[in-house]
Amino acid sequence: MTVLKNIAKDRILQITVLITVVSLFFAKPRLADINFHTLWSVAAMLTLIQIYAYLHVLDVLAYKLTSIADNTRKLNMLFTVLAVIAGMFLGNDITVLTLIPLYLNIAKRYKLPQILPVTLIGMGANIGAAFTPWGNPHNIFLVSRYNVSPIKFFEWSVPYLVVSLIIMWLVFLFIPKKDIPTQKTEPIRISWRPTIITTVVFIFFFFGVFRAIDIIWPLIVAIVLALAINPRIMLKIDYALLLTFTGFFIFISDIQQIPAIVNLIHGMVYSEISTYFASILSSQVMSNVPSTILVGKFTNYVQALFLGSNIGGFGSAIGSMANMLVLKTFNQHGSVSKKKFFIQWTIMQFAGLIILTIVGLGLLIFRI
Repeated sequence: MTVLKNIAKDRILQITVLITVVSLFFAKPRLADINFHTLWSVAAMLTLIQIYAYLHVLDVLAYKLTSIADNTRKLNMLFTVLAVIAGMFLGNDITVLTLIPLYLNIAKRYKLPQILPVTLIGMGANIGAAFTPWGNPHNIFLVSRYNVSPIKFFEWSVPYLVVSLIIMWLVFLFIPKKDIPTQKTEPIRISWRPTIITTVVFIFFFFGVFRAIDIIWPLIVAIVLALAINPRIMLKIDYALLLTFTGFFIFISDIQQIPAIVNLIHGMVYSEISTYFASILSSQVMSNVPSTILVGKFTNYVQALFLGSNIGGFGSAIGSMANMLVLKTFNQHGSVSKKKFFIQWTIMQFAGLIILTIVGLGLLIFRI
């Protein structure tokens, strides 16, 4: 029942279901338009991420790193860098849900700033998630839809990551160094055997994403592993995201059969630059996952769509699912004004969006 309730209250899924139902009045969806490779890849990714979350791998890393922080700047840097790294492998959602409560517990204990550090953790998670094909679900779609090779993908993601980290490093220079007591390491133990097995399965999954093997096998192995470790892991999977992908595949299959809409969208993505800005702007109003699926069906400018969809995760609260989770998690664990947090968070998010939009444009123009 909890799983069904979580699915039912997912706002993006609700909107997806609505527009999908409306589209069914205009055309009949075609089975060939549903990208099952993407669906199975996302399902495998979500399963593996939940296994890692159950094994508390990220919690242990966070406690280990923060035990060496003796001032506020170092604490912020450690949490943000860990968010970047965790976002690469565990995705931005799990990263913010794990790290933000940990930071806020420390912040409340020693009366440390909350707004900027939490915002940086969320931004770091989004930046890290853009680096890998599985960090963001829409990256999996791009790899599957355009049959992108690992070398080509990382040719796009490495420059974006490097420039983003340089900008973050400049931000850290303005954070004051206020001495704080070093944090005691919590007695959390990693179960090494299932962690190593999960990592092996993750490598197996990597080959499936890039079609070296059929993705259905990593999915089956991931599900079997989750059931063997603890069947309740399967209850934690974001089934609403899978249904959102499915709904949008159906919706786009329908609108592809309506000439007027096809001509309108083609007019918005007629060039690399227009595709880039269309992806960023549409992400602000419909989130970057459905935006990528929509734009991706009407353009062949893959690098522009990759940069636009990942940069489009900044800005508005619905730009990325991780953004909404940052706000939700802060409301649950933060101790400063929620209104103040939202205003300052929004200002910093849009500042980041503007800066990274310029960065992405430069990467496209100069082919970096």
